[in-house]
Amino acid sequence: MTARVLKPEEYYIENEPYYESIGDEIEVFEAAYRQKLPVLLKGPTGCGKTRFMEHIAWRLQKPLITVSCHDDLTASDLVGRYLVKGGETTWVDGPLASAVRAGGICYLDEIVEARKDTMVVIHPLADDRRVLPVEKLGELLEAPDEFCLAISYNPGYQSVLKDLKQSTRQRFVALEFDYPGAELETNIIVKETGINHELASKLVKFAHMTRNLKGSGLEEGASTRLLVHAAKLITDDVSPVTACHCAIAQALTDDTEMLVAINELSSSLF
Repeated sequence: MTARVLKPEEYYIENEPYYESIGDEIEVFEAAYRQKLPVLLKGPTGCGKTRFMEHIAWRLQKPLITVSCHDDLTASDLVGRYLVKGGETTWVDGPLASAVRAGGICYLDEIVEARKDTMVVIHPLADDRRVLPVEKLGELLEAPDEFCLAISYNPGYQSVLKDLKQSTRQRFVALEFDYPGAELETNIIVKETGINHELASKLVKFAHMTRNLKGSGLEEGASTRLLVHAAKLITDDVSPVTACHCAIAQALTDDTEMLVAINELSSSLF
């Protein structure tokens, strides 16, 4: 039997990811990291949580392993499993075990989407024990001081069936994220896409219009991510109205009446 493990150098972020701080989130995260405390990021989709984690990994010069959680994600997917290749049995570490061994950062994005058995795995990593049981190997991995566990979720999307239990939440230092203020969001779009300030400002105004529709036909308004998508289309000579329709309106809803309403909002600006 052989074992295949992570090559940490593959997960380092060499160039600084652009990130604009909206508060003291960087200082709090770095303090939590020094104190070996796990971190929970919560906020709406597309507001910069993943970019924040990339920026943090670059600042700390630690490998970052990101897992996008989903309904079929199991504890074995995170920890590892045996695979048979060419008649030989090979143990393959999952992303969580890889991050622990490498002393890196493991970021579990939208953790509540994963199956419940994954929580059993992360609990001993997220308290004073800082250990990962690998039952199939009969091994108990002790996390080095450099290891950090971070998770995220969007409170606005959760239901009674999909929410973080108190037994999980109270293990983490929580950072709340939201969309940046209008001027900062405008500057972010300009920086990310090269679009002129006037058009970026109009996109942000349009986003605020859609965010005001949350709960009145929309689950979420336009995220900063969607504004960047629209701006990139505009810089490639797509008309602003078409860019808003394709990159924002269609991404937000399939409801015909709501699409008409959103398109009217963009037409009023552009």
